[in-house]
Amino acid sequence: MNAALRAVVRASLKRGAEVIGFDHGYEGIINNEGRPLTSTSVGGIIDRGGTILRTARSKRFMTLEGRQTAVENLHAIGCEGLVVIGGDGSLTGALKLHEEFDFPVTGVPGSIDNDIAGTDFSIGFDTAVNTAVEAIDRVRDTAYSHERVFVIEVMGRRNGFIALEAGIAGGAEAVIIPEEEHNMKLICESLREASQKGKRSSIIIVAEGAGKAQDISDDIHAQTGFETRAVVLGHMQRGGSPTQADRVLALRLGAMAANRLLSGYRGEMAGVEGTNVVNHPISYVLSTEREIDRERLWLVSAMS
Repeated sequence: MNAALRAVVRASLKRGAEVIGFDHGYEGIINNEGRPLTSTSVGGIIDRGGTILRTARSKRFMTLEGRQTAVENLHAIGCEGLVVIGGDGSLTGALKLHEEFDFPVTGVPGSIDNDIAGTDFSIGFDTAVNTAVEAIDRVRDTAYSHERVFVIEVMGRRNGFIALEAGIAGGAEAVIIPEEEHNMKLICESLREASQKGKRSSIIIVAEGAGKAQDISDDIHAQTGFETRAVVLGHMQRGGSPTQADRVLALRLGAMAANRLLSGYRGEMAGVEGTNVVNHPISYVLSTEREIDRERLWLVSAMS
């Protein structure tokens, strides 16, 4: 998100616009926590995780009165447009401002879950996947040395994008995701067959929304008798220095969003499809569900 912020600021300054950053998201707009952002303000942040503006949930912004206060505060300081970087909650807030008050907004997708429609990738996804893969690689060393089955839980409450991508890259024997009903009996049979062929260790990846690593670990042990361990990666997937791919994506989307807003376009979200930067109405983005690539599920099975 810092790389995207840097791009928004510098692209806007290049066009002769002044930029104000609001700490703590929509809550910061309601509280008048805006501060001028210059090229120097966003220097040295491209390699930093998180966001220098920090973030917060805002119950007040969920009310019409709260949004009215936010818009009044924006008008009071002469703000003529708002770039919102975030996930579906942030984009929903942006759409509210656009539809209820005709306030100029544009969005940039920032979600490690990669569940936002209208873009192949969201900012943060590649970094989260690489963090998970690095952890899988380290756990596999232990699994091999001790001849154990490890169940690794990654983030993904409503979808399995991280689990699936990390599972393929990490050579997992099975991936359990919310979008696909899993059969523990078949998974255990597969583990037994692999063991009979001489395989002494296995990795199972589970998205947090599809089950708990400890429960699945206990189930595998009960059905197979194999020594099994559970690992929960948790919020470590949200931090750390962003990957090259995430930095470039953030810069492209942030610059596009700023340029489109300054050129008079409203209610859009910048995204990437293939190698091209594209724009879609936020209303379309929020009303469309992004689906798992079923070919990747087949790859997990074929490669295990």
